Amino acid sequence: MDKIKQKKSPKVGVVFGGSYGIGEATAKLLMEGGTKVTIVGRNAERLAAAAMRINGNVQIAVADALDRNAVLKVFEATGPVDTVVICVAGVMAIGLFKELDLNLLRTSLEEKTIAQLQVAQVAAQYMKPNGSITFVTAGSAGAAISTAAGPGAVSGALECLIPTLALELAPVRVNAVSPGVIDTALWDFIPDETRKSFLSNHAANLAVGRIGQAIDVAEVIELVTRCGFITGSIYQVNGGSHLTT
Repeated sequence: MDKIKQKKSPKVGVVFGGSYGIGEATAKLLMEGGTKVTIVGRNAERLAAAAMRINGNVQIAVADALDRNAVLKVFEATGPVDTVVICVAGVMAIGLFKELDLNLLRTSLEEKTIAQLQVAQVAAQYMKPNGSITFVTAGSAGAAISTAAGPGAVSGALECLIPTLALELAPVRVNAVSPGVIDTALWDFIPDETRKSFLSNHAANLAVGRIGQAIDVAEVIELVTRCGFITGSIYQVNGGSHLTT
């Protein structure tokens, strides 16, 4: 007697900060792997443009990660989810510690650390068993880099919570991916020539001999979301910068 095969429902994924860079590249990979993806950001036009570039069946949702009600509405619309990726970033408080603007650091903590934690806290109510939550932090959390005390504190606060969240939210898996210097729009605040010089000099000091691209990080995020035996871990994607700093 022929067995009737039941068609599996596609996985459901939500990418916060999905309108450019690492978030967009991750959304594209997840979509290509069969996940029904919603990308979330604050700017509707940027989200629409990202959806066009992804060129697939991607939903968009406009929401500020600091607005709890807006985040709730995103998950109310998606229903139970398998994968949540949190690429939310904010202003960077860069500078030597003695001169660091602590008010700017406070804003940075709010826009990245608190924002990411709020998304995770809301998402935890909607996760399917054995789903995954992946934070995107930054390599400055674990490196001694002059002028990067601010970004290090912001991402370090997230990374130190990963093991605890993995225990508390189990069987949902919780991990972080920690990118090094990646060539994305995040660096657009630097004048073009200065930016090019900075990226070129950084690439010359990396073991892999090139600067990172969004897809490099997205591939690791996609792996982490897919592998059911990974939780409570932080993955560095930095071209080997940790070997020399």
